[in-house]
Amino acid sequence: MLNLQAVVVAYNRRELLGEALAAVTRQTRPLDGLHVIDNASTDGTSDMVSAEFPDVVLHTLPSNTGGAGGFAAGIAFALAAGADLVWLMDDDTVPSPTALEELLLAHHEYPGSTPAGIASKVVWTDGRDHPMNTPRPRPGAGRADFAAAAAVGCVPVRSASFVSLIVAADAVRAVGLPEADFFLWNDDFEFSTRLLRDRVGLYCPASVVEHRTKTFGSTDADPGERFYFEVRNKVWTFTRSDGLAPTEKVLYAGSTLRRWIRTFAASEQRGLLLSGLRRGLVDGARHAPRDVHDVMAAAGAPIPSVTTSEQSPS
Repeated sequence: MLNLQAVVVAYNRRELLGEALAAVTRQTRPLDGLHVIDNASTDGTSDMVSAEFPDVVLHTLPSNTGGAGGFAAGIAFALAAGADLVWLMDDDTVPSPTALEELLLAHHEYPGSTPAGIASKVVWTDGRDHPMNTPRPRPGAGRADFAAAAAVGCVPVRSASFVSLIVAADAVRAVGLPEADFFLWNDDFEFSTRLLRDRVGLYCPASVVEHRTKTFGSTDADPGERFYFEVRNKVWTFTRSDGLAPTEKVLYAGSTLRRWIRTFAASEQRGLLLSGLRRGLVDGARHAPRDVHDVMAAAGAPIPSVTTSEQSPS
């Protein structure tokens, strides 16, 4: 039987995390391990986890490494604990009771090569599909790919978010961990494109989770100062990562530029976005992301080695 472990990355959302963990622990398919990565929260998150969820493996980091560092750490700890599959979630993700069971059903019954990643259907609090976490069908997928995915009620995809995604340990060992230096934004896109470039990725509508963001919206929503990370990390993805083929980089870069134009058009703080754009372009072009282990060690949170391929693309 496969060893299945979950990773939830948390930062200063104690109440939401409690709801998420309660839902994770009520899954119809029990977990073999549940890891919470507390990114140096200041709201008593770790105390709550220790008191209310004593069976959770709690990793309290000494400094905030962002979602990127949190998921890199969580995956590394889960694999070190013997995981064959790792279920990834944010602290505001509340899965339905059968969310995991449905992901595993698609994984086990898929008629082709074993999927490297399978993503859940993500809805907002009112049940609408969440535009922030809705993957598109894989560009260039053939009839055979769609037929194989349809056999298990899924759709082939090229990328996915960390809001309920199971990943195969052997695929992670082949491609390495998420880029911790991204800190936030696009870390899941870069990692999942790397993971799924030559492997099967699926979107499983039968597996449903609720993403309890404050507002309903996509990545076009006005990001403020965080736009810097969007720009820098996209530059890193398009110039430093091997997750996308050259033709894919052209297509995704065009889509990114259109989205940035929409973001600027809708923003009430265009000066702030323009500053983030300039700094992101300069920093993204000037240097590559640091090695994931160097980033985590500098943050005072060294993590287990997963594979020798964990070097940042250069």
